[in-house]
Amino acid sequence: MGKDRSNSVWKLEGRTIVLPGGSGMLGREVFRALIECGAKVAALVRDPSKAGFLKDEMAKGPGKGMILKADVLDKESLVESKERILGEFGEIYALLNFAGGNVPEATTSPERSFFQLEELALRYTIDLNLMGAILPCQVFGKAMAEKGEGVIVNVGSMAGFRPLTRTVAYSAAKAALANFTQWLAVHMAMEYSPGIRVNAIAPGFFHTKQNHYLLFDESTGGLTPRGKAILAHTPMGRFGSPGDLVGAVLWLLSPLSSFVTGAVIPVDGGFSAFSGV
Repeated sequence: MGKDRSNSVWKLEGRTIVLPGGSGMLGREVFRALIECGAKVAALVRDPSKAGFLKDEMAKGPGKGMILKADVLDKESLVESKERILGEFGEIYALLNFAGGNVPEATTSPERSFFQLEELALRYTIDLNLMGAILPCQVFGKAMAEKGEGVIVNVGSMAGFRPLTRTVAYSAAKAALANFTQWLAVHMAMEYSPGIRVNAIAPGFFHTKQNHYLLFDESTGGLTPRGKAILAHTPMGRFGSPGDLVGAVLWLLSPLSSFVTGAVIPVDGGFSAFSGV
Protein backbone atom coordinates (compact mmCIF):
# COMPACT_ATOMS: atom_id res chain seq x y z
CA MET A 1 0.00 0.00 0.00
CA GLY A 2 3.06 2.26 0.21
CA LYS A 3 4.50 4.70 2.72
CA ASP A 4 2.15 7.54 1.77
CA ARG A 5 0.07 6.81 4.89
CA SER A 6 2.59 8.66 7.04
CA ASN A 7 1.38 12.00 5.67
CA SER A 8 -2.25 11.02 5.26
CA VAL A 9 -5.51 12.36 6.61
CA TRP A 10 -5.69 9.69 9.33
CA LYS A 11 -3.78 11.81 11.86
CA LEU A 12 -2.47 8.84 13.82
CA GLU A 13 1.17 9.92 13.99
CA GLY A 14 2.49 9.55 17.53
CA ARG A 15 -0.73 7.93 18.79
CA THR A 16 -0.42 4.79 20.93
CA ILE A 17 -2.56 1.89 19.75
CA VAL A 18 -2.88 -1.45 21.54
CA LEU A 19 -3.37 -4.42 19.25
CA PRO A 20 -4.24 -7.78 20.85
CA GLY A 21 -4.04 -10.47 18.19
CA GLY A 22 -1.45 -8.57 16.21
CA SER A 23 0.30 -11.73 15.06
CA GLY A 24 -2.67 -13.10 13.12
CA MET A 25 -2.93 -12.62 9.35
CA LEU A 26 -5.49 -9.83 9.65
CA GLY A 27 -3.88 -8.22 12.68
CA ARG A 28 -0.42 -8.08 11.14
CA GLU A 29 -1.75 -6.19 8.10
CA VAL A 30 -3.25 -3.58 10.39
CA PHE A 31 -0.02 -3.46 12.42
CA ARG A 32 1.89 -2.70 9.22
CA ALA A 33 -0.52 0.06 8.23
CA LEU A 34 -0.35 1.72 11.64
CA ILE A 35 3.44 1.72 11.63
CA GLU A 36 3.30 3.33 8.18
CA CYS A 37 0.99 6.00 9.64
CA GLY A 38 3.61 6.86 12.26
CA ALA A 39 1.66 5.40 15.16
CA LYS A 40 3.14 3.72 18.23
CA VAL A 41 1.77 0.19 18.21
CA ALA A 42 1.86 -2.34 21.05
CA ALA A 43 1.09 -5.82 19.75
CA LEU A 44 -0.08 -8.27 22.40
CA VAL A 45 0.68 -11.87 21.45
CA ARG A 46 0.70 -15.18 23.26
CA ASP A 47 4.02 -16.28 21.74
CA PRO A 48 6.42 -13.44 20.92
CA SER A 49 8.88 -15.92 19.38
CA LYS A 50 6.45 -16.32 16.47
CA ALA A 51 6.11 -12.58 15.82
CA GLY A 52 9.35 -11.91 13.99
CA PHE A 53 7.51 -10.41 11.02
CA LEU A 54 6.16 -7.70 13.33
CA LYS A 55 9.73 -6.78 14.26
CA ASP A 56 10.50 -6.44 10.54
CA GLU A 57 7.62 -3.99 10.15
CA MET A 58 8.71 -2.03 13.22
CA ALA A 59 12.18 -1.60 11.73
CA LYS A 60 10.75 0.01 8.58
CA GLY A 61 9.09 2.88 10.51
CA PRO A 62 8.23 5.68 10.62
CA GLY A 63 6.14 4.57 13.58
CA LYS A 64 7.35 2.67 16.63
CA GLY A 65 6.29 -0.69 17.96
CA MET A 66 6.64 -3.08 20.83
CA ILE A 67 5.69 -6.73 21.21
CA LEU A 68 4.38 -7.91 24.56
CA LYS A 69 3.47 -11.37 25.74
CA ALA A 70 -0.12 -11.36 26.97
CA ASP A 71 -3.25 -13.48 26.93
CA VAL A 72 -6.60 -11.73 26.38
CA LEU A 73 -8.20 -14.20 28.80
CA ASP A 74 -5.66 -13.42 31.55
CA LYS A 75 -6.53 -10.03 33.04
CA GLU A 76 -3.35 -9.86 35.09
CA SER A 77 -1.21 -10.15 31.95
CA LEU A 78 -3.24 -7.36 30.34
CA VAL A 79 -2.74 -5.08 33.35
CA GLU A 80 1.01 -5.77 33.25
CA SER A 81 1.04 -4.95 29.55
CA LYS A 82 -0.81 -1.70 30.15
CA GLU A 83 1.76 -0.57 32.69
CA ARG A 84 4.61 -1.36 30.30
CA ILE A 85 2.90 0.47 27.44
CA LEU A 86 2.27 3.54 29.57
CA GLY A 87 5.86 3.45 30.77
CA GLU A 88 7.23 3.22 27.23
CA PHE A 89 4.78 5.35 25.23
CA GLY A 90 3.16 7.52 27.91
CA GLU A 91 -0.47 7.18 26.87
CA ILE A 92 -3.04 4.89 25.26
CA TYR A 93 -5.20 6.29 22.48
CA ALA A 94 -6.84 3.24 20.97
CA LEU A 95 -7.53 -0.46 21.41
CA LEU A 96 -8.01 -2.80 18.44
CA ASN A 97 -9.36 -6.17 19.58
CA PHE A 98 -8.14 -8.54 16.86
CA ALA A 99 -7.76 -11.62 19.07
CA GLY A 100 -10.29 -14.37 18.39
CA GLY A 101 -10.86 -17.58 16.48
CA ASN A 102 -12.52 -20.95 16.41
CA VAL A 103 -11.54 -24.54 17.18
CA PRO A 104 -12.64 -27.73 15.37
CA GLU A 105 -13.99 -29.25 18.59
CA ALA A 106 -16.61 -26.45 18.76
CA THR A 107 -17.63 -26.89 15.12
CA THR A 108 -20.14 -29.37 13.74
CA SER A 109 -19.16 -31.71 10.90
CA PRO A 110 -20.32 -34.98 9.34
CA GLU A 111 -18.22 -36.71 12.00
CA ARG A 112 -19.25 -34.47 14.91
CA SER A 113 -22.89 -33.56 15.54
CA PHE A 114 -24.08 -30.65 17.65
CA PHE A 115 -24.85 -33.09 20.46
CA GLN A 116 -21.24 -34.31 20.48
CA LEU A 117 -19.55 -30.92 20.74
CA GLU A 118 -17.22 -30.72 23.72
CA GLU A 119 -18.28 -28.41 26.52
CA LEU A 120 -14.75 -27.16 27.15
CA ALA A 121 -14.31 -26.31 23.46
CA LEU A 122 -17.61 -24.43 23.39
CA ARG A 123 -16.72 -22.46 26.51
CA TYR A 124 -13.22 -21.68 25.24
CA THR A 125 -14.49 -20.39 21.89
CA ILE A 126 -17.13 -18.19 23.52
CA ASP A 127 -14.62 -16.89 26.05
CA LEU A 128 -11.96 -16.16 23.42
CA ASN A 129 -14.31 -14.20 21.15
CA LEU A 130 -16.38 -12.42 23.81
CA MET A 131 -14.43 -12.23 27.07
CA GLY A 132 -11.28 -11.88 24.98
CA ALA A 133 -12.63 -8.47 23.96
CA ILE A 134 -14.41 -7.50 27.19
CA LEU A 135 -11.33 -7.93 29.39
CA PRO A 136 -9.05 -5.74 27.21
CA CYS A 137 -11.84 -3.14 27.08
CA GLN A 138 -11.90 -3.11 30.88
CA VAL A 139 -8.13 -2.79 31.23
CA PHE A 140 -7.28 -0.38 28.42
CA GLY A 141 -10.67 1.37 28.35
CA LYS A 142 -10.04 2.49 31.93
CA ALA A 143 -7.00 4.46 30.74
CA MET A 144 -9.23 6.16 28.16
CA ALA A 145 -11.91 6.91 30.75
CA GLU A 146 -9.31 8.58 32.98
CA LYS A 147 -8.26 11.03 30.27
CA GLY A 148 -11.64 11.37 28.52
CA GLU A 149 -10.43 10.38 25.07
CA GLY A 150 -9.96 7.18 23.10
CA VAL A 151 -11.14 4.76 20.47
CA ILE A 152 -12.02 1.09 20.76
CA VAL A 153 -12.54 -1.07 17.69
CA ASN A 154 -13.74 -4.63 18.18
CA VAL A 155 -13.49 -7.23 15.45
CA GLY A 156 -16.70 -9.13 14.91
CA SER A 157 -17.72 -11.32 11.99
CA MET A 158 -20.44 -11.96 9.46
CA ALA A 159 -21.24 -14.87 11.75
CA GLY A 160 -22.56 -12.26 14.18
CA PHE A 161 -25.00 -11.00 11.54
CA ARG A 162 -26.11 -14.40 10.27
CA PRO A 163 -25.20 -17.57 12.18
CA LEU A 164 -23.10 -19.73 9.90
CA THR A 165 -23.67 -23.45 9.64
CA ARG A 166 -21.21 -25.47 11.73
CA THR A 167 -19.71 -22.59 13.78
CA VAL A 168 -21.96 -22.84 16.81
CA ALA A 169 -20.07 -21.10 19.61
CA TYR A 170 -18.17 -18.72 17.32
CA SER A 171 -21.37 -17.34 15.76
CA ALA A 172 -23.04 -16.90 19.15
CA ALA A 173 -20.00 -15.13 20.60
CA LYS A 174 -19.64 -12.74 17.66
CA ALA A 175 -23.34 -11.83 17.88
CA ALA A 176 -22.84 -11.08 21.58
CA LEU A 177 -19.75 -9.02 20.75
CA ALA A 178 -21.79 -6.78 18.43
CA ASN A 179 -24.29 -6.20 21.24
CA PHE A 180 -21.49 -5.51 23.73
CA THR A 181 -19.92 -3.01 21.32
CA GLN A 182 -23.13 -0.99 21.20
CA TRP A 183 -23.60 -1.21 24.97
CA LEU A 184 -20.05 -0.06 25.67
CA ALA A 185 -20.32 2.81 23.17
CA VAL A 186 -23.29 4.23 25.08
CA HIS A 187 -21.76 3.54 28.48
CA MET A 188 -18.42 5.22 27.76
CA ALA A 189 -19.97 8.27 26.10
CA MET A 190 -22.59 8.88 28.79
CA GLU A 191 -20.70 7.82 31.91
CA TYR A 192 -17.20 9.06 31.08
CA SER A 193 -16.75 11.17 27.96
CA PRO A 194 -18.26 11.65 24.49
CA GLY A 195 -14.63 11.76 23.39
CA ILE A 196 -14.49 7.97 23.76
CA ARG A 197 -15.85 6.06 20.78
CA VAL A 198 -16.52 2.32 20.51
CA ASN A 199 -17.22 0.60 17.19
CA ALA A 200 -16.66 -2.72 15.48
CA ILE A 201 -15.90 -4.09 12.06
CA ALA A 202 -17.54 -7.28 10.83
CA PRO A 203 -15.30 -8.96 8.27
CA GLY A 204 -16.92 -11.18 5.69
CA PHE A 205 -15.13 -14.13 4.19
CA PHE A 206 -11.40 -13.53 4.03
CA HIS A 207 -8.92 -15.93 2.50
CA THR A 208 -6.30 -16.79 5.13
CA LYS A 209 -4.01 -19.73 5.83
CA GLN A 210 -6.36 -20.88 8.58
CA ASN A 211 -9.39 -21.31 6.31
CA HIS A 212 -7.68 -22.09 3.00
CA TYR A 213 -8.86 -25.68 2.82
CA LEU A 214 -12.41 -24.74 3.80
CA LEU A 215 -12.53 -22.57 0.67
CA PHE A 216 -10.26 -24.44 -1.75
CA ASP A 217 -10.03 -28.16 -2.45
CA GLU A 218 -6.68 -29.56 -1.32
CA SER A 219 -6.33 -31.95 -4.28
CA THR A 220 -7.67 -29.85 -7.18
CA GLY A 221 -7.09 -26.29 -5.99
CA GLY A 222 -10.63 -25.40 -7.06
CA LEU A 223 -13.36 -24.02 -4.85
CA THR A 224 -14.98 -26.30 -2.31
CA PRO A 225 -18.80 -26.43 -2.22
CA ARG A 226 -18.62 -24.05 0.78
CA GLY A 227 -16.33 -21.69 -1.13
CA LYS A 228 -18.67 -21.68 -4.10
CA ALA A 229 -21.67 -20.96 -1.86
CA ILE A 230 -19.88 -18.02 -0.26
CA LEU A 231 -18.95 -16.42 -3.58
CA ALA A 232 -22.46 -17.02 -4.92
CA HIS A 233 -23.76 -14.88 -2.05
CA THR A 234 -21.06 -12.19 -2.29
CA PRO A 235 -22.02 -9.53 -4.86
CA MET A 236 -18.40 -8.48 -5.36
CA GLY A 237 -17.60 -12.07 -6.34
CA ARG A 238 -14.38 -12.58 -4.40
CA PHE A 239 -12.98 -13.34 -0.97
CA GLY A 240 -11.51 -10.54 1.10
CA SER A 241 -7.78 -10.09 1.50
CA PRO A 242 -6.18 -8.79 4.73
CA GLY A 243 -5.51 -5.38 3.18
CA ASP A 244 -9.25 -4.88 2.61
CA LEU A 245 -9.74 -4.27 6.34
CA VAL A 246 -7.19 -1.50 6.62
CA GLY A 247 -9.26 1.41 5.28
CA ALA A 248 -12.20 0.70 7.58
CA VAL A 249 -9.96 0.36 10.64
CA LEU A 250 -8.01 3.56 9.92
CA TRP A 251 -11.25 5.46 9.33
CA LEU A 252 -12.71 4.31 12.66
CA LEU A 253 -9.49 5.27 14.45
CA SER A 254 -9.21 8.68 12.83
CA PRO A 255 -10.95 12.02 13.46
CA LEU A 256 -12.78 11.46 10.16
CA SER A 257 -15.21 9.23 12.10
CA SER A 258 -15.51 11.54 15.12
CA PHE A 259 -19.34 11.31 15.14
CA VAL A 260 -19.45 7.52 14.74
CA THR A 261 -19.93 5.34 17.80
CA GLY A 262 -21.89 2.16 18.44
CA ALA A 263 -21.58 1.09 14.79
CA VAL A 264 -20.77 -2.36 13.46
CA ILE A 265 -19.34 -1.88 9.96
CA PRO A 266 -19.56 -4.82 7.52
CA VAL A 267 -16.44 -5.34 5.42
CA ASP A 268 -17.85 -8.18 3.38
CA GLY A 269 -18.12 -7.45 -0.32
CA GLY A 270 -21.87 -7.00 0.03
CA PHE A 271 -22.56 -10.42 1.60
CA SER A 272 -24.78 -9.05 4.38
CA ALA A 273 -26.78 -6.92 1.93
CA PHE A 274 -27.57 -9.76 -0.51
CA SER A 275 -30.83 -11.69 -0.10
CA GLY A 276 -29.84 -14.35 -2.60
CA VAL A 277 -32.43 -13.18 -5.14
